[in-house]
Amino acid sequence: MRILFLFLTIVTLAWGEKMIRIAEYNVENLFDLVHNGSEYEEFIPNSRSNWNARTYRIKLRHIARVLRDMDADIVALAEVESLRALKDLRQTLQSMGVYYKYYAIADAKATTVKVALLSRIPFVYTKEIWVTRSLRYRNILEAKFYLEGESFYLFVNHWKSKSGPESRRIVSARALRRRLEELGLDKNIIVTGDFNSDYEELEKFKRRRKLNDTHGRTGINHVLQTTETRVEAAQADLKPHALYNLWYDLPPEERWNYIHRGEKETLDSMIVSAPVLKRGGFDYVFGSFRVFRAPYLFYKKRINGWYMRYSRQGARHMGKGYSDHLPIEADFRVGK
Repeated sequence: MRILFLFLTIVTLAWGEKMIRIAEYNVENLFDLVHNGSEYEEFIPNSRSNWNARTYRIKLRHIARVLRDMDADIVALAEVESLRALKDLRQTLQSMGVYYKYYAIADAKATTVKVALLSRIPFVYTKEIWVTRSLRYRNILEAKFYLEGESFYLFVNHWKSKSGPESRRIVSARALRRRLEELGLDKNIIVTGDFNSDYEELEKFKRRRKLNDTHGRTGINHVLQTTETRVEAAQADLKPHALYNLWYDLPPEERWNYIHRGEKETLDSMIVSAPVLKRGGFDYVFGSFRVFRAPYLFYKKRINGWYMRYSRQGARHMGKGYSDHLPIEADFRVGK
C-alpha cells in the first residue's frame, strides 16, 4: 500500500497535481486547565480526579504523536474544549517538529466540547453553522480552501450521542443539509466528524429500537442521502443530490473505528459530494480511505482509550492511553 501511494505521488507530481491528506480524529475530551465551570466533573483542574499539568501534558503528547504519525495536511478534531486546548495541542506538535500554521475552532457557543481544525493549507474562510441556539447541539465548523486553482469545502461535525434518540441527530443533519444545498452540491465538499451514527444507521435500528423515534428515518442516511450508492468509490455513480460515505471504499470487515461492548462500530465518517468522485480538478484517490491503526492505539484486543480508574471516590486520570476512537484519513488530488 505504501508503494502504491509513493507511485501515485510521483505520477501526480509529474502531472503538476498536488496530493493532500485529510484526517479526522475524536480525541476523547481534550480539556484545558482553566476552570470555567462548564467542564465535566472529572476534568475540573487540580481536583481529586488527578486532572492536572502532568496528565494534561501526557494527553497532549499522546494526541500529538498520533497526528504526527498520520502526517495529514488538514486534521478535523472532535471533543476539544477550548481555543486554549487547541493552541496547546498545536504547540505540542510544533515541539515534535510538526507545524500547522492555520487553526480554527467552533467556539461561538459555550458547549462543553467543540469541533476544531488544524491545517497546513490556508483557509479562504471559516464559519460556524448554528444547529440551534440550545447548548444541547454543537455548532458545525465550515471551512473553505483554495489550492492549485481549485476550491473545496470541509465541514466538521459532532452530533449528539446515542444516549438520546435519532431525532436529536436529525436536528444536526438537517442544519448541515440546508447549508450544503445553499452552497450547492455541485461543489467539492467533504463532510466529516463524529456523527455518532453507523455508516448504515438505518440497519442498526433493527437491533436498537429504543433509538428509533423517527419511524426508521436517520440523519446520516436519509437526510444526508448517503446510502443510494453502496459500492466502492471507483464504481460509484452518484446522483447530484446524494453524498457518498467513504466507508464503502473499504472491505466490510475493515469498516470500524470504535468498539462498544465488544461490537465494532463506525461513529466517525468521511462523506463527499459527487464531484469529488470524478476525475480532474479536485478528487478523491480511490482506495486511499483508511483507519489509522498504529499498534500503540490498541491494548490487548481493545482500543487504547484514555484511561480513567473509577472508585467510590470518583474517577481518576491515570495518564495512560489515547482516545476511544481510531482516526480516519483519506488522500485527495488537487490540480488540473
